[in-house]
Amino acid sequence: MSDTRRTFLRHSGVAAACVLTPALAIAREIAQAKTGPEAEKPKGDEGISPDEDLMREHGVLNRILLIYDEHLRLLAAKRTFDGSILANAADIIRHFVEEYHEKLEEDFLFPRFRKAGKHVALVDTLQAQHKAGRDLTAKIKELAGVATLKLVSTDSEKLSDALREFLRMYRPHEAREDTVLFPAFRTIVSAHEYDALGDDFEKKEDELFGDEGFFKVVDKVADLEKRLGIYELAQFTPK
Repeated sequence: MSDTRRTFLRHSGVAAACVLTPALAIAREIAQAKTGPEAEKPKGDEGISPDEDLMREHGVLNRILLIYDEHLRLLAAKRTFDGSILANAADIIRHFVEEYHEKLEEDFLFPRFRKAGKHVALVDTLQAQHKAGRDLTAKIKELAGVATLKLVSTDSEKLSDALREFLRMYRPHEAREDTVLFPAFRTIVSAHEYDALGDDFEKKEDELFGDEGFFKVVDKVADLEKRLGIYELAQFTPK
């Protein structure tokens, strides 16, 4: 091999190494980043914030309220219905909304607002409404248990009253939380604490309802809507 060719190849190799070394270093950094803590979220961690988590759970509550609305309509028309649908809806309220969602608010949000001295009167009202809601849920569940049979007039009136009171209280209740309490929550905790609570909420949800627990509950609600005949969204569009 001529000296000229050897010199050319040696210089070419050095040049290539100079170009490839930074590129390989960058590639290694990317590969290491992909195996780091941000590469793959822990199972069950959907990476959503605490207020987003709570607000989507309000979406489940709202769909149950529509089921309650439909039963009020049936009661007003004096039509018989399958009481198990209403009883199952009340069960979702009991286990998902009251024992899980509201428990998160009472254990993690309300004490922090009281400690910060912010929205204390609102928090006190919300907590009192949680208690009132649990009493109403107990009434609805009890009366729904006999609703497959033709309800006597007094039972029908009691059930209608309980449904109406629940609807009247929870629509402004959740609206005030969504527009006042949840947006303010970020301002009273540190960014680290805020993110950690989001992870804690997801873990608790999975503990109680299994992996992808939220979506399992949504599927249960959808099944009740289908049985009741109110699942298709298009039916709510004005003609």
